[in-house]
Amino acid sequence: MNTLIQTADGSNTLYNETIGEHYHSKHGAVQESKHVFIDAGLKYAEEKYPGKALSILEIGFGTGLNFLFTAAYAAEKNLDIDYTGIEAYPLSLEQLGSTGYDQYVSVPVWESLISQYEAALKAPSRLNPLLQLFIPHIQLENFKDTKSYDLIYFDAFSVQHQPEMWSDEIIGHVCSFLKPGGIFVTYAITGKLKRALKSHGLQIQKLPGAPGKREMLRAVKNED
Repeated sequence: MNTLIQTADGSNTLYNETIGEHYHSKHGAVQESKHVFIDAGLKYAEEKYPGKALSILEIGFGTGLNFLFTAAYAAEKNLDIDYTGIEAYPLSLEQLGSTGYDQYVSVPVWESLISQYEAALKAPSRLNPLLQLFIPHIQLENFKDTKSYDLIYFDAFSVQHQPEMWSDEIIGHVCSFLKPGGIFVTYAITGKLKRALKSHGLQIQKLPGAPGKREMLRAVKNED
């Protein structure tokens, strides 16, 4: 059961009663998404790989907010994006539409997600000539892929509410899909997470966090 909640920046999130946690920060859903995943992740990847098509793997597609801001930025910058968002418990199309996130992106970006969402849960779907979306409806530990990714958005529920998503084994599984030189970003930063990422060949960068968080984490996979 999910309940619509307004966060401190005026944007909505959903409260998952089963997990006992909000999908986004109560300090601001939009602020967190842009700060962590777009500013620290996508923009950094664009600077690192100028003119390159980018492959993105999101752990926890959820409400689609991170995807919407990615699609909006890609449209603005004419970026070629191949986006995969793993989601074990996908929202219904009605729940997705209830978020009010249409007010934060252009009509074409919003309508492309709404029109292709259910198709993307079944197979990779082309939203426009430069944007492909696939939302595998699967538990993370069962996800397999032959391709590797330039950028990972790790947006699972917190370790307090979903500790299994932050285990060393799961972090290693996620990192196995990252290309050499690839980027991993998440809103959280803990000693255990840093040690797990380092053990899988990633270099840690501590960055200022979104509102309500002192710090966040970005990590880059070694290229050798």
